[in-house]
Amino acid sequence: MTAAVLWLLGGLALLVAEVLAPGVFMMWLGLAALGTGALVYAADPSFGLQVLAFAVLAVVAITIGVRLRPARPQQTLNTKDAGLVGRTARVLVAGQHDLRVRVGDSDWSAHLAKGRPAPAVDAELTVLGVDGTTLVVG
Repeated sequence: MTAAVLWLLGGLALLVAEVLAPGVFMMWLGLAALGTGALVYAADPSFGLQVLAFAVLAVVAITIGVRLRPARPQQTLNTKDAGLVGRTARVLVAGQHDLRVRVGDSDWSAHLAKGRPAPAVDAELTVLGVDGTTLVVG
């Protein structure tokens, strides 16, 4: 087997490994190995130049891969305030130190944002934030 065939087989093996265990990293190294195999087939450089060519092609391929990768969306799933901030809360209990509100079909303990007057029962407030398991309303 010639060096070109070994580089080509190595590149194909990396591409197959990427298909079996996807992670979009081995693909770029596989493409670099295929490119090195094509270069070795065309020019037959020394082993040191083959390794150098592979390293350069790998850096180029990975750089292209990083630039092609889509941006990750902002994670809001399972955050403490996901789906609550901005919703309307109806006051159920408006005591001196005990404030309970209903958001949707759930009852929550709550406290008023600073500077807000005490609400009446059945008043509608807006959820401004979440403090542990207590809603901040105003």
